[in-house]
Amino acid sequence: MSLKGLITILSPAIEAELQRQITRLDKPRTRPFYEILTYHMGWTGEGAGSEAQGKRIRPLLVLITCSACNADWKDALPAAAAVELIHNFSLVHDDIQDNSSQRRGRDTVWVKWGKPQGINAGDSLFVLSNQAILDLALTYPSEVVIKAARILHDTCLDLTCGQYLDMSYEQRTDLTTEDYWPMIGGKTAALLAACSALGSLLSEVDEVAQNAYRDFGYYLGLAFQVQDDFLGIWGDSVLTGKSAESDLVSGKKSLPVMFGLGKKGPFYRRLTEGPVHPEEVTGLAEELAAEGARLYTQESADRMTDLALQSLHRANPQGEAGEALFELANKLLNRES
Repeated sequence: MSLKGLITILSPAIEAELQRQITRLDKPRTRPFYEILTYHMGWTGEGAGSEAQGKRIRPLLVLITCSACNADWKDALPAAAAVELIHNFSLVHDDIQDNSSQRRGRDTVWVKWGKPQGINAGDSLFVLSNQAILDLALTYPSEVVIKAARILHDTCLDLTCGQYLDMSYEQRTDLTTEDYWPMIGGKTAALLAACSALGSLLSEVDEVAQNAYRDFGYYLGLAFQVQDDFLGIWGDSVLTGKSAESDLVSGKKSLPVMFGLGKKGPFYRRLTEGPVHPEEVTGLAEELAAEGARLYTQESADRMTDLALQSLHRANPQGEAGEALFELANKLLNRES
């Protein structure tokens, strides 16, 4: 079965499980609160639908990994829901912290309901994720549930550490590429590592295979973020769906930017003078490329991609789900948007 065919089977089950978890809030006094969450998850409100829901990559990775380990993916649905709820908790809070007014083409939660309710909505998604992971107790022994919960909790701590670094870097120009990897290791790679780790834990593969799956998810996350950073400066805006100037104008401390800061050349000197204006973007992107940032970023993406695929080969996924896992990896690691 192709990846597309597998997604066709898994996606409705993921949505049903997410809805089951969030329905805990569907009570008379908290129904408006429940509707905030159904809006954010892309199920209700203007513009609701697949675009507003996102790609659900994380829960898919949990279930496909589980299936590739010759286990029943249906038993892992609570874990798949848990990681997607964690992801969405982080998005709601990120939008507030970044003062972002749009998410997937719609107003963000805090814009519609205010920042206090936005914070509370994010908190509820965090709590719901913890309740979801405990639902594994319906199928798995307690020791496995405890291990799964520990993976989820450790990942949440990594996420907050990565977010701390990201926010603390905003006004700094004394950064190098060495400062980059711990930040995205927490912000991006940790949750994808948790997905593949959980999927393999909820099967009967040994610890060596579980570690290989975890490494696969981690390097997949690093490669994905580095590629995103590359596209954020040198990508085709028609394909990426956003202005290619956005990362430089927004001051995002992406890998190319940190490379340029570390060089202490013309790019560094310009950034120390203040915010970048849209009309400067083309010239600065060319300057970054001349200083070696473009080549370094592409080589870094290639290196992380190789490590991800090597780890997946070590894990030795089986059957049609195993083939779909390689297909998913290649789809995420070879993109133009």
